Amino acid sequence: MSSPVLPPSAVVERLRAAGCVFAEDEARLLVSAARTPADLTAMVERRAAGLPLEHVLGWAEFCGLRVAVDPGVFVPRRRTEFLVRQAVELTGRRARRPVVVVDLCCGSGAVGLALAAALGPAELHAADIDSAAVRCARRNLAASGQVHEGDLYAPLPATLRGRVDVLAANVPYVPTDEVGLLPAEAREHEARVALDGGADGLDVLRRVAAEAALWLAPGGHLLVETSERQASRAAGAFAAGGLNARVTASEELYATVVIGARPS
Repeated sequence: MSSPVLPPSAVVERLRAAGCVFAEDEARLLVSAARTPADLTAMVERRAAGLPLEHVLGWAEFCGLRVAVDPGVFVPRRRTEFLVRQAVELTGRRARRPVVVVDLCCGSGAVGLALAAALGPAELHAADIDSAAVRCARRNLAASGQVHEGDLYAPLPATLRGRVDVLAANVPYVPTDEVGLLPAEAREHEARVALDGGADGLDVLRRVAAEAALWLAPGGHLLVETSERQASRAAGAFAAGGLNARVTASEELYATVVIGARPS
């Protein structure tokens, strides 16, 4: 016996009752993604139970691209599109050869995928310490680059040293004591290693900044997302690593990015 068809209005009501602020938009996505009435019912219930919409759908939209997002993998945030835009502005207009791009703490590989799409021919490498993220990124970047499993720079090919034009690192930057304050969608359904940045939120950022100059080409850039209140300390870590640092922000996306350049 087939499952009854769940009308769109009922989907909206169920999502709204569960506290979904954008219930109408989410309902449209779920209805369009469901293959059968039973599939729709199950998807609606998973979302109502608190699973991130992107994990229910199996994908997220990022920089106009559809990025696969597996259960437990960090969901790419819209604010991180600002980091991609900054990297493209710094690099795209002067590129006369394939750009060398590294996406550290890559999660699903969304940043690397977006950069490869925007910059044209690129030598792309991505890395993450979380095996689930690596599996997901390998699916997303199968046609674009290589994905390595390991801690920050450790798994990268040594041949990249001194050659990287764009080093994007969407590091975890939530202070340990504040992880419990995150929305349930994040703290219950995303890997803690993708969220927890240590006591002040900058532990991983400092490690990235300390070695970046060894990997960047002369004139290459490191870009890291952080919070507004952490930005000055983050810039200090960049400077300590030998980079010329500056902070840029987007009020529209509520995004802050620290950019470091290796002197030419």
